[in-house]
Amino acid sequence: MSIFKKTILTIFVSLFLTANVFADKIRIGTEGAYPPWNAKDESGKLIGFEVELANFLCIYMGAECTIVEQDWDGMIPGLIMRKYDAIMAGMSITAERQKTINFSQGYADEVASLAVMKGSSLEGMDTPAGINLSLGGSDVKAALKTLTGALAGKTVCVQTATIHQNFLESGDVGSVKVRTYKTQDEVNLDLAAGRCDAALAAAVAFSDYAEKSGKPVVLTGPTFSGGAFGNGVGVGIRKDDTDLLKRFNKAIDTARKQGKISELATKWFGFDASM
Repeated sequence: MSIFKKTILTIFVSLFLTANVFADKIRIGTEGAYPPWNAKDESGKLIGFEVELANFLCIYMGAECTIVEQDWDGMIPGLIMRKYDAIMAGMSITAERQKTINFSQGYADEVASLAVMKGSSLEGMDTPAGINLSLGGSDVKAALKTLTGALAGKTVCVQTATIHQNFLESGDVGSVKVRTYKTQDEVNLDLAAGRCDAALAAAVAFSDYAEKSGKPVVLTGPTFSGGAFGNGVGVGIRKDDTDLLKRFNKAIDTARKQGKISELATKWFGFDASM
C-alpha cells in the first residue's frame, strides 16, 4: 500500500473514531432549582432524583454525559439551540410541548397540588382526593366548581412557563389572579411570606420545601393529573434526534426493569413515583 493510501486510511479511521467518541457524549439540561426533582447542594453541585437517574441512564447507554444547568424559561429554547442534547428537568409530557420537541416514554408521575399556609381559609377544601382532567366526569366537574368558588379573587403563585401556569390561565377554575416567578424557590418564599393566598406546583415540591424549611406549608384540594398537566415526566429531545430518543427509551426500560427508577423515586420523593 502506498504512503498516500496509508495516510488517507489513517485519516479516515481517525475521523471515524472521533465521530464515535463524540456520538457517545451526551449533554443533559436540567434546572437545578426544582427539588427534589433537581436541585443544588450547599457546594453548588447538582443533585436530585433526575440527576441521579440521568447518570444511570447514561451508564445503560454506554455514554459519557454532562449535566448542564439551565434556567427553566430557557429550557426548550436551549435544547433547540443545541446547548444540550436532552432535557431532564421535571418536564411533563404535554401535547403543546410535543409540537416543538419529542419526549421519551415517561419515567415518573408528577401530580400537582395547591399549597397554602396552615390556618388559611383555603385549607381543607372538600374535593375528591385526586382528579384526572383527561377523564372528565362528575368528580372533575365538582372539583373544578369548588376550586372556582374558593379561588375567586385570590392570588395564586406559580413558576412561569409551566403546566401549572397554563392550568390557572385556562379558565377551568374561573378568573384567578396569577403571580408568576422565575423559580419554584421564589414561589415557596412568597407563599411563606404571605404574599400569595395559594401556590400551585408539583405536590412533592411543596412537601420537600415544608420538610426542609420547617414552614407550615400544607397541601389543599385535590391532586391534579392529565389534561393540561400532561402524562408524566419524560426526557425532552429534539425532533430530529430519533436515534437518541430510541437510546433513552431503551435505557429507561432497563432502569425500570432493574428497579432503579423505583429505588431513586423512593429515595428522593418518599414514595414510588415511577411509571
